[in-house]
Amino acid sequence: MRHPEPPTAPAPHTAPAPHTEPEPRSAPESWRALPAAQQPDWPDPRALDAVRRELRAAVPLVVAAECEQLKERLGAVALGQAFLLQGGDCAETFADTGEDAVRRKVRTLLQMALVLQYAASVPVVKVGRMAGQYAKPRSRPTETRGGLTLPAYRGDAVNGFGFDPAERTPDPGRLLRMHRAAAGTLNLVRAFTTGGYADLRQAHAWNQDFVARSPVGERYAALATQIDQALAFMRACGADDRIQHAVEFYVSHEGLLLDYEQPLVREDPVTGRQYATSGHMLWIGERTRDPGGAHVEFFSTIANPVGVKLGPATDTETVLRLIDRLDPEREPGRLTFIVRMGAGQVRARLPELVEKAAAEGAPVAWVTDPMHGNTFEAPSGLKTRRFDDIVDEVKGFFEVHRELGTHPGGVHLEFTGGDVTECVGGGEEVSLEELAERYESTCDPRLNRTQSLDLAFLVAEMYRER
Repeated sequence: MRHPEPPTAPAPHTAPAPHTEPEPRSAPESWRALPAAQQPDWPDPRALDAVRRELRAAVPLVVAAECEQLKERLGAVALGQAFLLQGGDCAETFADTGEDAVRRKVRTLLQMALVLQYAASVPVVKVGRMAGQYAKPRSRPTETRGGLTLPAYRGDAVNGFGFDPAERTPDPGRLLRMHRAAAGTLNLVRAFTTGGYADLRQAHAWNQDFVARSPVGERYAALATQIDQALAFMRACGADDRIQHAVEFYVSHEGLLLDYEQPLVREDPVTGRQYATSGHMLWIGERTRDPGGAHVEFFSTIANPVGVKLGPATDTETVLRLIDRLDPEREPGRLTFIVRMGAGQVRARLPELVEKAAAEGAPVAWVTDPMHGNTFEAPSGLKTRRFDDIVDEVKGFFEVHRELGTHPGGVHLEFTGGDVTECVGGGEEVSLEELAERYESTCDPRLNRTQSLDLAFLVAEMYRER
């Protein structure tokens, strides 16, 4: 005979759990187990930890949708349907974040883009080396003057330029100043590029002024006249109201300081992917591109479009490893190779790298950096670059791609919107003796505004002839 089950005691009353949003996944920190080159020797680990906490709570500078939009545009570059113009300061400083300085750099890049876009008849993707370029790698960790040895100046994000112990001691608090400076610069960039300052007619008027004043202006007069006629045709067709009053403009920098980049990684709530929100595009420098190093590992965990600098010592095995580590899914726009071979080596060293990547089916965007491989020391001790060498490296880059039947995807330049005297040569020639007159860079020499526009017209001619 089966006995009835005893009654169960009622469960104790509990209040319903409050609804909470799921916590986003923390950003991967696998890179910390690997060697990280070019990182400062921060003297106070507790102060650094406090700064990291503040950065984790800080407002992101960019959002995932913007990064994905740039990736789409760079995908067009990789597929031969667009051209990348990337440029700005070698190293930004906290003192150079005012309205006028930012306006001059944006204006110069817009002028160059207008010339290139008309000549190339393809969209020009505009990316500034701005709002994050506050740190620089160094050849040596220390600097010695008059028997005193101090840490090298690594950019305003790390220490001061003045040569004394207090200035040169790395200060993690500067990472917070870097975030504030980048936010202010980015706000100005967005205002200038969406508030009418980027109107095509205005940019063309600036270029007409350059052609009229430049000693080599006659060479570019025909192209300037053609642009003028094109704009007049648009107005005659009633397209005046649709002339571009705003432009897409993105910012980029070298993702050098991992203690700054890591805390600013955010998870996109829609896709669950991780994005570095310090800039739309980040790149890995020549000194930190070890496929087994911390920088490549960190970059492999973020979904932003990324770049890698490739110098003349780069071999095909390294290129293939970088592709596999950084773009395993072969996503157009994800990976840009920025080659900095030097005018004397680009024609010999670049072809095998391009051919190998193409054979692997990697949709890489190839871009030339004609600046870094052409630096030398003037008799005065100042670092400089010859304008003719810069032009020659760009020519070599175009020649290689023409011979291989591949796409010369763009140029990556260090320039300023001011009238500095840091690179020699150009239409308004700067001589070696004149370098010191207005040498303002705290790091590498930059093209001035006139040299930048001179180069833009020359690159436009190269693109038409490719």
